[in-house]
Amino acid sequence: MGTLTIRTDPEVEKALAALTSGGRSRSEAARTAILEAERAQRRARLRAEADALRNDPEDVAASRELAAEGCHPCVVTFTG
Repeated sequence: MGTLTIRTDPEVEKALAALTSGGRSRSEAARTAILEAERAQRRARLRAEADALRNDPEDVAASRELAAEGCHPCVVTFTG
């Protein structure tokens, strides 16, 4: 496990005080904040990719073609 040292300003200290008021350590609060920030960044990136696909005429046409053929990538049909 690595170590991270940061400089805090009054705004960060106030936020840390709020996050640790329930007994959580400063380290735990920082780890949680970093993980939440990464998840938010990942969701934003995925949302941007989805928007790009939704706005891509070629991709929309291909999706409509598949739908017209009765193929849906999330549907699996078993026979036999």
